[in-house]
Amino acid sequence: MIDREPIIRVGIMEREPEVRGVFQGQFELPSTVRLTGPFHARNEMGRVVLHDDEGIEVIRKPEILCRAISGSMFTLRDVTIGIRFHWERKEDQTFEGNLRLVAGEDGMSVAINEIGLEQYLKSVISSEMSAAAPGELLKAHAITSRSWLVAMLERQNRVNDARLTTPRSRESESEIVRWYDREDHSLFDVCADDHCQRYQGVTKVLTKAAADAVEETRGVFLIHNDGVCDARFFKACGGLTENFESVWEDAPVPYLTSVSDSAAEYPRIVSEADARAWIMSSPEAYCNTTDAGLLRQILPSSDQETTDFFRWKVEYKREELEQILRLASGIDFGVLTDLIPVRRGASGRIIKLKVVGSKKTLVVGKELEIRRWLSQSHLYSSAFVVETARDGKGIPLHFTLFGAGWGHGVGLCQIGAAVMAQRGKKAVEIVTQYFRGSELRKLY
Repeated sequence: MIDREPIIRVGIMEREPEVRGVFQGQFELPSTVRLTGPFHARNEMGRVVLHDDEGIEVIRKPEILCRAISGSMFTLRDVTIGIRFHWERKEDQTFEGNLRLVAGEDGMSVAINEIGLEQYLKSVISSEMSAAAPGELLKAHAITSRSWLVAMLERQNRVNDARLTTPRSRESESEIVRWYDREDHSLFDVCADDHCQRYQGVTKVLTKAAADAVEETRGVFLIHNDGVCDARFFKACGGLTENFESVWEDAPVPYLTSVSDSAAEYPRIVSEADARAWIMSSPEAYCNTTDAGLLRQILPSSDQETTDFFRWKVEYKREELEQILRLASGIDFGVLTDLIPVRRGASGRIIKLKVVGSKKTLVVGKELEIRRWLSQSHLYSSAFVVETARDGKGIPLHFTLFGAGWGHGVGLCQIGAAVMAQRGKKAVEIVTQYFRGSELRKLY
């Protein structure tokens, strides 16, 4: 277990042939070269070639560390955020700390920000939630984000030390089951997008409340059985959170089990009839809020575009969904005839879905893969029921998905936590609501 603040490597860009930006202040390069002002870098034959604002080559290496001098910052142009989500876009972002440029695979250039964990967290909680959110929510999120990141790093160290691989798929002629995690990154610790946790440098307005939330919880972690908790989080559970094994590895995690997002306890989903009744209802829950003022206060601007997060509906013409499936999966199912839930988790999220077509029938899982296959970006969640309109011959005309929640559903429900904070709950009450059996401990 750690006893001091770690320096972490955050992957900001990894899918671009060129990185463009501006050094705001002096940055020291290898061989004591110093650079300031605009720059651009490209991957040429496995080496990063860095040019200054006049286009003159400054240095050429497989990897270049640009070390910030006296608090200098750097801006990167056209950083993609919300990758593969419905609100994907590009924006310029400014960062503190060092910049590492690496020649990646397939001619891509990789930009990595090296920064202390606590400074990193000030941006994370302002990027995941608005920096104007209630202080106790920001504290709860700082504890959660800090715990998740360190748990992931410790886990990766154990895997590396044991020289183990972590399988994340099971595939056969009749079934494809995949899940995704931080280990998808090899050149850095975490990415800066929703795949890991949002980090947008000092681009977002960092309020004193956000900085105070990190400072007041500095070094505080969620602990279970003397280990740092793998503290996952997401936007809205829809009334029930999900079990860890429904979304990631099959091994249950004691503090990542399905809980009610309410002062009342709701029964877990055990049948298809239960799922339909639950999803088609609107139960009392912390995240069941339509308070526009609160949502503006707690959600970053990109997330404010999503208002139907608790219960939602998506409609597809059959031909439209056939094309989406073909592009997302690489499989031609032919005429799509059915979407049949095979297995659900405790929150109603579908873990395995049977896709039935005239050319191919296949079971797909887990939660995120289902969401990817059934949307041009991602469905809000895999907690949905399907209604199918058919013609006189029984061929589907269109499919309607009625759904619940926003995100994978495991761990802390961000909107639920915000409502708890608004109602006067303290950070410790919030995190122990979602991570049952855990405790808080200051490690540094």
